[in-house]
Amino acid sequence: MAPRASLTDQESLSMFVFYCPHCGEKREEEEFAYGGEAFIERPEKPEAISDEAWGDYLFMRKNPKGWHWEMWQHATGCRKFFVVRRNTATHAVQGTWTLAEGRKAYDAEESAP
Repeated sequence: MAPRASLTDQESLSMFVFYCPHCGEKREEEEFAYGGEAFIERPEKPEAISDEAWGDYLFMRKNPKGWHWEMWQHATGCRKFFVVRRNTATHAVQGTWTLAEGRKAYDAEESAP
């Protein structure tokens, strides 16, 4: 039987450190819960769309390689949700915002050429 791959000491110690914009503090990843892709548009009249379109709304996500907007909850702290812009390939975090501030940054990015 082949040995399992093991992490180096540095890799096993690395984890996300997020700044909670509500608490104003940096905390380790274990205090947070992933909330999924940010800013998904809910259908205006869900009862009027097809089952296929409803399924797409519920389950289909962008899943990009690169920069991505995510929602996280400070589960063991203030319990509030906030937005993170994170690179899914490198795990670099560009920043964290409240939902309202994050929406403005997201909209500005989406409207840029």
